[in-house]
Amino acid sequence: MKKIPKISETEWEVMKVVWAGAPCTAERIIGVLTAADSGWHPKTIKTYLNRLVRKRALGFRKDGRAYLYRPLVTERECVAAASETFLGRVFGGAIRPMLAHFVESKRLSAGDIRELKDLLENKEM
Repeated sequence: MKKIPKISETEWEVMKVVWAGAPCTAERIIGVLTAADSGWHPKTIKTYLNRLVRKRALGFRKDGRAYLYRPLVTERECVAAASETFLGRVFGGAIRPMLAHFVESKRLSAGDIRELKDLLENKEM
C-alpha cells in the first residue's frame, strides 16, 4: 500500500494549485497563490514546494531554467488519508457520531438531506 504523506493545511493550498494544473512551474504556482494579495510570499511558497518534494507529495523535473512540479499523490488519496486521521483523532474512528455531529450542527438544505439519504441508501446495496 502506498504511504500517503501528512500534508499541513498550508501545504494543501500549494497542492491544490498543482492538482489543478500539473505540471506546473514554480512561477505559475507562485502566481496563483500570490494573486489578489493573499499574503503569500514567493520564498515561502518555494519553501513549501521543497517540503512537499521531501515528503514525496510532489515530484519535479528541470525544464531549462524552470522546475516543473507534478503530484506524486492524488487529491483523492490525500483526502482519504486526512479523513481517516480526522475520524480517528476526533471521533475514535466511529462514523455515526461524526455524521450525527455534522448533521446536527450544520444547516442543511432539503437538497443536502436528499443527497445524504441517497448516499446512505446506495451504501446499503
